[in-house]
Amino acid sequence: MGSVDFTWLIGGPQGSGVDSGANVFSKVCANMGYQIFGKREFYSNIKGDHSYFTVRVSDEEIHSNVNAVNLIASFDAETIFRHYDEVVSGGGIIYDADLAKISVDEVHTLDIYFKERLLKELESKNKPQTITGVLELAQEKGVILYPISFRDILSTLSEKTNNPKLKGMVRLFNVIAVSLSLGLIKMPLDPLFDSLDSIFAKKPLISELNKKAATFAYDQAKAKFENFKHVLTGTTKQPDTILTQGHFGASIGKIVSGCRFQSYYPITPASDESVYLESNELLEVQNDRPGSTIVIQCEDEISAMGMMIGASLTGTRSSTSTSGPGFALMTEALGWAGINEVPIVITLYQRSGPSTGLPTRHGQDDLLFAVNGGHGDFPKLVYASGDIEESFYDTGRCFNYADVYQVPVIHMMDKFLSSSVVTCKKFDPQKITIDRGLLLDKIEGEYKRFAFTENGISPRSRLGLDNGVFWNTGDESDEFGHITEDPQIRIKMMDKRMNKLDLMLKEIPIDEQVVSYGVFDYTIVSWGSPKGPILDALAMLKKEGIHIGFIQMKLIHPFPAEHVKSLIKDAKTIIDIEANHSGQLGKIFMQNVLRDIDHYILKYTGRGMTSTEIYDSLKKIIENKASKREILTHGA
Repeated sequence: MGSVDFTWLIGGPQGSGVDSGANVFSKVCANMGYQIFGKREFYSNIKGDHSYFTVRVSDEEIHSNVNAVNLIASFDAETIFRHYDEVVSGGGIIYDADLAKISVDEVHTLDIYFKERLLKELESKNKPQTITGVLELAQEKGVILYPISFRDILSTLSEKTNNPKLKGMVRLFNVIAVSLSLGLIKMPLDPLFDSLDSIFAKKPLISELNKKAATFAYDQAKAKFENFKHVLTGTTKQPDTILTQGHFGASIGKIVSGCRFQSYYPITPASDESVYLESNELLEVQNDRPGSTIVIQCEDEISAMGMMIGASLTGTRSSTSTSGPGFALMTEALGWAGINEVPIVITLYQRSGPSTGLPTRHGQDDLLFAVNGGHGDFPKLVYASGDIEESFYDTGRCFNYADVYQVPVIHMMDKFLSSSVVTCKKFDPQKITIDRGLLLDKIEGEYKRFAFTENGISPRSRLGLDNGVFWNTGDESDEFGHITEDPQIRIKMMDKRMNKLDLMLKEIPIDEQVVSYGVFDYTIVSWGSPKGPILDALAMLKKEGIHIGFIQMKLIHPFPAEHVKSLIKDAKTIIDIEANHSGQLGKIFMQNVLRDIDHYILKYTGRGMTSTEIYDSLKKIIENKASKREILTHGA
């Protein structure tokens, strides 16, 4: 990519501060001007099992991780066992020297399937079944080892500071690992102090303790570690660039968009968004958008859906946030909102299913579910964001779509996006406009909530508005909302509602429906989070003189079939890339465009795609060496 393209990985037991360490490292590198793409992976237990965080650092814009790791910082045995083979020649492994004799069988959190594969590999290479064995394999590949005793660092620091409690503070292992890494790559120390002060702003004593441990570990690395070819001393910082967490885009977007009610039931990975909103309920964005967001944690998703709908009926912009199993409980009420033309926004953070599936892992498993969710025919809008920056602006669009067309909107996100830490352009609230559609401030004369109009959109009252009394029911109704089974009224009401789908395709700007990055003989169609790895893979191919097109679908229901047909008319080979087993977008594409998908690149391991994987698969397709379905597998 650029002169600097460096990947760092930190790992340890869940709950040991891996995320905190990675956030410190990312913040330091971002403050030194580098572009960041970080991704965290963790098991579904609360504490104990393996957690790791990969941070890619570059002096050029990046959108994804790659397969190769240049430096591992590990303070436990499992991280070395699981990731030693990801480090490339010339890379390094910082590890706790006290762990060298730990055997595979002694690490009880290793699952039996991984353990069998690891033992087979060690046996085939005639290596001991210990940390030493895998480190020898890494050395033979050209990896440099940097052993150091983490406990000795704490003991020495304890003596120097006359603080005996430091000897047992293993929670400092994460900042020690980060500081050793920064010392090895010769990153200045001041940005680390700034990062620690920022993170522990309300805990100055803890900040000072971490800074002492950081300084000592950093000096140890500079004194003991040599011959590492990767040096990151800083680069020119791009203006208006921020480092942001994955769920910030949609959550801040909701505040800016005037969302003033969010209900939810805790579920991974959607909960982070609601927790962030709870922490910022009183935030005023601008003078013209005052007010706070009420966030309610409900007893279940059924209640969350009902409360959101009730709030919307008062005229309040309302939303909920959930994942696949929660959305399953919401679908009955989704139909109620559909027949009553209630504008709501559901942010659907997908994960791997079915059922509980892989509850903390990534997947794009719910596209067909979102498009077809709810019994009977009613209009809804399904919209997908491709990255964190997009999700901020897309959130504003989703609320406008809901209000203008008086429909439920399902905003598709996923675990890949929610668990990423990236640098991107600073969010601009001025670019989000608020359009409440035909929401009335006053009503004179007879009011019909579901009045037949030329375009099918009826002026909308809200609870408590003078002369704006209206009726809602789950049954079919007439213009007032009174129950009716009259066949002619039924036809008119169904047509009134369903014709909104055509209206959306006609009125929503085409660049909000589909984003084209060019069309060539080989052209990709995809949606959601694969966008970043695809863009990076295409950039790699372009440097080799290979040009592949890419069409990113954002509006997926209703599907802009005619526009997509016009875009791909000259493409000879269509490649569908997505993170599910069945190629769900491919099915929707073929159904609407009436053209087959020639190749699928799919991943359903629960791990996010890397640009390396996509690059390799696209090369195979170009060279006519690929199967119909290329299945990606990278990731521990």
